[in-house]
Amino acid sequence: MDITRNAALLVIDVQQGFDEEEFWGPRNNPAADDNIAALIDTWQQTARPVVFVRHDSAKPDSPLRPGYAGNDFKKYVQLRRERSGTGPGLLVSKTVNSAFYGTPDLHAWLQEAGITDLVLTGIQTNMCVETTARMGGNLGYRVLLPLDATHTFDLTGPFGWHQSAEALSRATATSLHGGGFARVTTTADLLAAARPSSDGGAPDGGASDAGA
Repeated sequence: MDITRNAALLVIDVQQGFDEEEFWGPRNNPAADDNIAALIDTWQQTARPVVFVRHDSAKPDSPLRPGYAGNDFKKYVQLRRERSGTGPGLLVSKTVNSAFYGTPDLHAWLQEAGITDLVLTGIQTNMCVETTARMGGNLGYRVLLPLDATHTFDLTGPFGWHQSAEALSRATATSLHGGGFARVTTTADLLAAARPSSDGGAPDGGASDAGA
């Protein structure tokens, strides 16, 4: 896999409020946070742009509402935001699913920087990540989705239908990949592409796990 030197990593809604299991229900993919951390580390160490997206929910009972602790980024994400890197960075706040409908204008920023490749990570796979991927594809970006750097929650729909988080994640991957909106891949493949052998192999400096 090849990625451009200025491929942007979007870290979507990795906020403390999503740790409130009693509100959201069971989740899938416990490795998501470590994979997100590893991608941020590598993007910063290779001077690629990182966009941090925060959901400011307008719902008064949402764990993601502004002014509530759950609105804050998870600690490992905030640590990496503060550490920063040598590449460009951006903070986008939004109240809807797509990161392209936020402040500041993500599309305008990407266009000005000449960015064509987007790598999407975050929460929830089938909500804000999927919506952003679909819109990115429609806008002409090459969207890469490391599915193992996302997670979601069980969900009940109409007619008593209930889908597990894992089933929803696979449905998102199938729709995005099969529909041509995004290329679904893995964290390992993207880390290898971002650090070809000429770069010296594995990332150096800083832990690549969510505990650091």
